[in-house]
Amino acid sequence: MKTKVKLITSLKIWVVIYPSITLFLYLFGKPLSVMPLYERTLLLTIVLVPWIVFVGLPFLGLIIRSFSSKIDEK
Repeated sequence: MKTKVKLITSLKIWVVIYPSITLFLYLFGKPLSVMPLYERTLLLTIVLVPWIVFVGLPFLGLIIRSFSSKIDEK
């Protein structure tokens, strides 16, 4: 994989993961704070990894394709 593709892929993942983690912790941070760190981390990854892989990244790809097709039409 070329460096440019890796950079773009990492930026896409960051654009999805940052708001997802922030929202998850905003909504569930207090109830989860009583749990040990390893349990919180496990729960966070169990919920967010599938969300990012199956929902977040495909949705972002759809948005990017939508914008790029609009730009190509001009």
